[in-house]
Parts: sequence; C-alpha cells; structure tokens
Amino acid sequence: MRWVRVSLIRIAALTLVAALGLVLPASPAWAHGQLAMSDPVQDSTVDKPRADVTLYFTEQPASFAWFTVTAPSGLRVDGGWRGGEPKRLDKPVQEYFLVDGKFEPRSYNTGFPAIVPVSHWPEQGLYTVAYQSVASDGEAVKGQLRFTYSGAVTPAPAGWTAPTAGPPEALARAGDKESAPAVPQQTRAAVPEAQPTVPKTPFVLTDWLIPALIIAGVGAMVWLAARRAPVQPEKKRRKAALR
Repeated sequence: MRWVRVSLIRIAALTLVAALGLVLPASPAWAHGQLAMSDPVQDSTVDKPRADVTLYFTEQPASFAWFTVTAPSGLRVDGGWRGGEPKRLDKPVQEYFLVDGKFEPRSYNTGFPAIVPVSHWPEQGLYTVAYQSVASDGEAVKGQLRFTYSGAVTPAPAGWTAPTAGPPEALARAGDKESAPAVPQQTRAAVPEAQPTVPKTPFVLTDWLIPALIIAGVGAMVWLAARRAPVQPEKKRRKAALR
C-alpha cells in the first residue's frame, strides 16, 4: 500500500542521516587555554555580596591578561586580578592540536584560576565578566560570562574610583606568534593531573567501511521503495474487471 512505501522511505532517510553522522566527524575545537570553569557559573544567580569572581582556564593565564567585571549600568567594579591554587575541574576539557597534519585531542583535568576582586555591588541585575589573554601557543583567548546579582546593594569603598584602563598593548599582538610575548608554562609541570594525555587512535579499515556499507544499503532501500508500485490497488482493479 502507498502508506507502507512512504513509511519505508521515511525510515530509510532517517537511517541515512544517522549513518552520515558516523562518517562525518564533528569539527574539532582547537582553542587553547580556554575557559573551563567559573565561580559563579554562566547564567547563574548570585544572591549575596561576594569578594570576587574566579575563572579557571586549561592553562595559566598570561601575566598581562585583562579582566573586567561590569555592572548592569555599565560601571566597572573590577580591581585587577591575581592567580591562585590550581583546582581539579568538575569534568575534563579536551583541546585539539594539529600533529603531523591530523588533529589529536589532549585532555586537561586541572583549572588554573584568575581571581578577579569585585569592589562593590552597586545594583541588582545582569553582570558581565570579560577576559582577554594569550595561550602558550600565541593564540588569543577571549570571551565573556554573565550572571545575575539579586543580593543587597553595597557602597563603593572610600576613595574608590572605577577603573577605565583598556587591555594592555601586548594583547593587541595576540595571534601574531612572531611578536606575541612568551607565556610561561612552568605551572603545568607543577601539577601532575594537568599534564595532557594524547590518546592514540590508529586508523583502521572499519573506521569508514562499515558506515559506507550502511549508507549504500540505506540508499538501495530508498531507491527500491521509491520505485515500488502499490501492488494492492492493482489487484483490486483486476478483480473488479473480472466481475
């Protein structure tokens, strides 16, 4: 019947899409030194004043990294930043490196903190934390996270003035590996669990043969289902003609 043919075509098409997902790998994320964890977390709500916010990266931020905390009205309430004790991540983070023309994953289990003091909480609403740094390979590391503050409003410290300085000049050269300043890496060696592990995944024939056979088989199913004529209505017409 016609509905059987249509169902076969739909099932075959869905199977083909699933098979293509096996053959076509996801695009690798090759950002290095990325943000791995934060306190507070993205899109969370902070219900009481706190002295700072902390961002954890897969490697130590550059000494000239730049961090800001901005209140809903646009007022900056950050006060520089400092490092801290590395902390084990809630879940490992993978970064991809190009090795001999192939992207290979490296897993990181430790976060390196950047602690950004918050001078005061002038209003409730959406706060934005922005960061800029340079990874050990010279690539730029930048981004934002946001959270909502619903706690008590607190006054600015005596003699405090809002910071206005922009990113240092060194960050403007991020991405230019020839001119970018060197980023120290000794912190990685001091924390064993932060050492990257590179899993070896040798290529084997079944990596592509099995999905290819699945696609070929599903394609044949689609072709046959599309060409198959509805048999049952033809039988009914013959019976009617004989009467």
